[in-house]
This record gives sequence, C-alpha cells and structure tokens, in this order.
Amino acid sequence: MKLLSVNVGKPRPNPWKGIGATGIDKRPVDGPVAVVVPGPKGTGEVGLVGDRVYDVKHHGGYDQAVYAYAREDLDGWEAEFGRPLANGVFGENLTTLGLDVNGALIGERWRVGPRVVLEVSCARVPCATFQGWLEREGWIRRFTDAAVPGAYLRVIEPGEIRADDPVEIVHRPEHDVTVAFAFRAMTLEPDLLPRLLVADALPREASERIRRRTTA
Repeated sequence: MKLLSVNVGKPRPNPWKGIGATGIDKRPVDGPVAVVVPGPKGTGEVGLVGDRVYDVKHHGGYDQAVYAYAREDLDGWEAEFGRPLANGVFGENLTTLGLDVNGALIGERWRVGPRVVLEVSCARVPCATFQGWLEREGWIRRFTDAAVPGAYLRVIEPGEIRADDPVEIVHRPEHDVTVAFAFRAMTLEPDLLPRLLVADALPREASERIRRRTTA
C-alpha cells in the first residue's frame, strides 16, 4: 500500500456554484509536501500546505483535511469515461495504490511515510463543482449510485509526505461502518442511518444530522 501521488490544487474559476473559485484542479507535486492540522471549517484551510478550498461552508477544516481516492477506482472509471483519468482529477489530495479506501472503517488510522498519521472521518459527497469539472451530465447521480466515494481524513500527526510513501493501517476500530456503507446510508439508503452511530469518529455535524433524521 502506498501513495502514487500527492496532489495540490490550483485555483480556477468556478462557474458551477457561483462562488468565484474552486480548488478541485489538483495536480501531482514533486518532492515532499507538509501536512498540518488545519483550523475549523469556514476558513478554507486544509491539511496540505499550498492547498485550500473555496466553498468554505461545505469543505475543508479539521474533518475534511485530506481527501484520498484509490487509483484502482480511477482505473474503473476510465473505462466508463473512455479517456485517461490522471491522478488528482477527482480533486483528491492522495491517490493511493493497494489500499481499500472505500472499505476503510470510519475512525481507521493510516500511517503515511515515517511520521504522518491520518484518520478516516467520512465519505466524499458529490457536488455541482465535481460534475461541472468532469463535464459529465448526470455525474452526481452516477457517482452516488456507484458508492465508491473516497475518504476524507483528519490529520492526527503532522509531518511531510511524498509520492511513493508507504501507507500502513495502524488502527481499526471495533465496528463495521465503512466509508462506502456510511455513504450509502447518507445518500440512497437512509434506513441504514441508525447503524452509523456506533462510529464515534464521524464528524460531529454528521452525527447530529443523523440523530435528527432518525428521531424525527
């Protein structure tokens, strides 16, 4: 298990949400990239130095510091797209190889390289920027139906990472709530929502939303 690439965004216009700019255009970086604990959501800060988000209401902050997507899943989408998909094209910071990102448990921890420790917090939910960036009509629904969303991660121990760094799973919590399961519950299968509450590493706002939906 390793990183194929570490990807940082370049700001570009965002005509799909009307918020001015987006950082979804992420490209592989040569050399080490510093990983830090960002501030709370609302500041635009994320976990990789040199990167940021612009839709500060919905992205960034402690619980969405780093986004990972598996190269194997990108390869699967290539056949459907009919064109190559470069590392970073889904807006992911980490393109991984040999790591079951969607099968990762909420709260699972990865050691990346010699120092950095990241914790799986939640699944990525598609938005209009994602659809517009990929120029795929109906992409939000297609991505949702596929339920291979990739994972957001918190920064537990900062440091530096680079392409080809090994990834080691150093902790797995004692529940069965995977990234893919949480995504399905919060999108197309709301009957599954009560089962998410055993995953105490979910973002607080997500847990509160689940409780409201399940007690209404």
